[in-house]
Amino acid sequence: MLFSVKAKKNLGQHFLKEEEIARRIAAMLDSFPSLPVLEVGPGTGMLTQFLLQNNRDLTVVEIDRESIAYLNQHFPELEGRIIQQDFLKIDFAKLYSGEFCVIGNYPYNISSQIFFKVLDSKNSIPCCTGMIQKEVAERMAAQPGSKTYGILSVLMQAWYNIEYLFTVDENAFIPPPKVKSAVIRLTRNDRKQLNCNEKLFKSVVKASFNQRRKMLRNSVKLFFPPDCPLPDDPIFTKRPEQLSIEQFEELTNLIEKIMISG
Repeated sequence: MLFSVKAKKNLGQHFLKEEEIARRIAAMLDSFPSLPVLEVGPGTGMLTQFLLQNNRDLTVVEIDRESIAYLNQHFPELEGRIIQQDFLKIDFAKLYSGEFCVIGNYPYNISSQIFFKVLDSKNSIPCCTGMIQKEVAERMAAQPGSKTYGILSVLMQAWYNIEYLFTVDENAFIPPPKVKSAVIRLTRNDRKQLNCNEKLFKSVVKASFNQRRKMLRNSVKLFFPPDCPLPDDPIFTKRPEQLSIEQFEELTNLIEKIMISG
């Protein structure tokens, strides 16, 4: 495949050149053969070509005009299926009435935002897979007790099973990024709802990890009036990386109870 499109730094573009890696990424959606697929940032179509081979109901989202011109020239079967827009601004409800999958070699500069957008439509997206910066993939898949366990880990794992699949070397791209990459797969878990106030849960998780070196009794003070006493519960003596999702639910319920009674 020719790479006549110039990678643009401001768009976080690094074009994958290894076909076998693209083939492996496309295969991650084989468990959902009947669902339509939304590809983010197809660039020069390295991944797109394998999605088209599988006769998927494929739509691609690309913001770069040069890439769109390339795709139109080399993939005439994409006619009418290329959306020129910022993925973060797309209204999924205007594209799909039911479930769909998301895939891509994601722009590294907005990868976390992409996954949070997927999270906002978690009940419509049973699978999301693709390539991101290795460090972000490690954070997303991290377990309690790990130094990389944080906001992204908790909020994503509350709703998705995260699989860190394999690492990709810098030289697999044009131009090579300064970091290693990784392929991950998110598959919707069985959780229908949290056992707590979901909005408050998000706020508690973010506040806790924003001061991750402090005990929770210090990082959650912002939820209470000044001088409000905390209950004598050992959870407040822990640090955020020690808590499982279920414990964050428990913490959220404790905080809400204090907020209501206080």
